[in-house]
Amino acid sequence: MRSAAIALAAILLLAMLAIAAATSVLTILPGGAGALVPTAQASAGIPPAYLARYQLAAQSCPGLPWTVLAAIGEVESDHGRSTAPGVHSGANSAGAAGPMQMGIGTGPAGDAFWRFAVDGNADGITSPYDPADAIPTAAAYLCQALADHGGDLAAAVFAYNHAGSYVERVLTLAGSYGATVEATPTAEQAVIFALAQLGTPYRWGGDGLEEGGFDCSGLVHAAYQAAGVPLPRTAQTQYDAGPHLPADSPLVPGDLVFFGAGPANVTHVGIVVSPGQMVDAPHTGALVRVEPYTRRTYLGATRPTEPQRTGPPSAQVRAGRSPTMLTPIAHAVSSPASAIRAAFIPITLLLERSLDVRLLSVTSRWTNRKTTSPRAIRARAPT
Repeated sequence: MRSAAIALAAILLLAMLAIAAATSVLTILPGGAGALVPTAQASAGIPPAYLARYQLAAQSCPGLPWTVLAAIGEVESDHGRSTAPGVHSGANSAGAAGPMQMGIGTGPAGDAFWRFAVDGNADGITSPYDPADAIPTAAAYLCQALADHGGDLAAAVFAYNHAGSYVERVLTLAGSYGATVEATPTAEQAVIFALAQLGTPYRWGGDGLEEGGFDCSGLVHAAYQAAGVPLPRTAQTQYDAGPHLPADSPLVPGDLVFFGAGPANVTHVGIVVSPGQMVDAPHTGALVRVEPYTRRTYLGATRPTEPQRTGPPSAQVRAGRSPTMLTPIAHAVSSPASAIRAAFIPITLLLERSLDVRLLSVTSRWTNRKTTSPRAIRARAPT
């Protein structure tokens, strides 16, 4: 009787942990920049630092494509490269300033920048001339305009600059900047498995909970094994296996990103989950987490499966409708029920062996759970 009671209690605890895992998976899903990846035109025309800021800022506002922010940055200042008055200092004749040309209270453009000001780089200084502040501030303004106009993207852009020709130019350019790329179902499965391991301890040489955790390549190996794709076991052999992507190729969920001193000295690997973000097992003492993959030691990426490209959503953007912003991962775990199913993957592994030993392991795992999520940019409400 006592053994049966312990087993029942263990199963109930595991179910509770599954729900917690499901909540975790749902809360880290990206907004704004999900399914849109840069086209060749965007990659060639937008400075990399600006491109990353447009994508990051849009994540704070579901329904606002990063491509619209980028198009506004192009029209207003050529992404900060213009030498026109007000871009780098002072203001133009309307009282607008900075790379996003927002009003700073010195003319008819008003004071929108200060009403929505965001210290995007948390340096304690909010400046309309600093793209790290100007871009998320513009995103905050547009997000409020979207809310005020029932999600009408064209109306939100018109609120930014009251000219029909401006709206048409911005939305047309935005349509040329982004292409909708979806991961294959196999890649989705691999990403779901990896996200379900959030909070699992790093263990060198580890292939799963039954071994006390994962190392970086062990997580990748297990995730793709769960999706039915056999991969080599180490980061170096996974890199060597390819297929390698061109340096300017947009990355999609499920792509593998590699780091190290060189192609013959690969030391780390992660799985892309959204633009600029990967899930990985970082190092001894850390937990499986989501973190940026932009690093000096970045070597390149591979794609174990081929993506499904549906083309640029230019017609939707020109019509003022926001294209689908959630990644394929979001579609795969778009309901609590499906997220819970994803969360039960590690629990299945736990139950494969003796319940009492595994219960101790999983209890320790969730007691010490810490997840690193992308930092959200929050804007002040207008006054």
